[in-house]
Amino acid sequence: MDELTKNEELGDLYAYYGTLLTQGQQSYFEDYYYNDLSLGEIAVNHHVSRQAVYDNLKRSSKILQNYEDKLHMRRDNDHIENVLADVLLSIDNDDCQTAKNEITNLLNQLRGE
Repeated sequence: MDELTKNEELGDLYAYYGTLLTQGQQSYFEDYYYNDLSLGEIAVNHHVSRQAVYDNLKRSSKILQNYEDKLHMRRDNDHIENVLADVLLSIDNDDCQTAKNEITNLLNQLRGE
């Protein structure tokens, strides 16, 4: 996985689970990934070593991935978006029965049936 893809994935995970990180982890993450600050700049701003910032970002990334591995919020949201896009396409094609079937299947999945 290239760096850009990895950063986009981390940004997506942060959107779902960022509030579960500590305030310090959130601050480092946002400075690095959203405010485009270097490790050195973050270290100076927080009065810590560059290594401490690096370690914190690595740990935060693993925490975010662990949340997704357990909770699947991003995966589930992506699935729901895809099904709803298919439903809209079915409606645009005047295929209401397919749209209804797709919605019924999604509702059953959400209910755990």
